[in-house]
Amino acid sequence: MTRRAHLVVMARAPRLGAVKRRLARDIGALAALNFYRRNLTRLSRELGRDPRWTLWLAVTPDRAARRGVPQGRGDLGARMGRFLRQLPPGPVVIVGTDIPDLGRGHIVQALRALGAQDWVFGPASDGGYWLIGAARRRPGPRDPFADVRWSSAHALADTVANLRRFRVAYLAPLADVDTGADLAAYRALSGQMA
Repeated sequence: MTRRAHLVVMARAPRLGAVKRRLARDIGALAALNFYRRNLTRLSRELGRDPRWTLWLAVTPDRAARRGVPQGRGDLGARMGRFLRQLPPGPVVIVGTDIPDLGRGHIVQALRALGAQDWVFGPASDGGYWLIGAARRRPGPRDPFADVRWSSAHALADTVANLRRFRVAYLAPLADVDTGADLAAYRALSGQMA
C-alpha cells in the first residue's frame, strides 16, 4: 500500500471579527481579516499545487467547510488528533495559517525528517509550534495532546512530553503573528509594508 503524504492546513473561515482576534485588538478587525485572508490565500495556492502531498484544508466552524473538510469539535488537540488518526496511510504534517514565512520548503523538510523520525515540530518563538508532523509507521501515543496548555509558552514542551518513547526532530523556529507587535516585528524583518 502506498503511503502518500498528507498536509493539513488548519484554518478558520475568513470572517470579520472571527479571525485573528488578538491581532484585531491591536490593528483593527478589518486589517486583521485582510492579513489573514492574504496569508490563507498564499498558503493555499503555494502548498496546494505540490504533487508530493495531498492538501487537506481543515476549516472551522464546520458549517463553513464548503471548500475543505470540517475540523470537528473539541480543542485544538482533539481536532488535530482526529486528522492524525483518520487520514489515509502515510505521514501527516499539520500547520496553521498565522506563519507568514511558511512555505513549500518547510513542508519538504518536515517530510524528510519523518523519513527517519516518528514526529517533527516547527517551534514558534512564543513556545508553541507552527508545524507538527507524524510518520505514523507505528502506533502513536494514545493522546499526544493530553494536558497541553494551548496558547501558552508551554504548548511545545507539553506535547513533546507526551512523546517520550518516540524519536522527535525539530525544524528551525519561525515567528507566528498573533499580535500587533508580532506583525510589526515581521514587517521590520521582511521589509514588508502592508
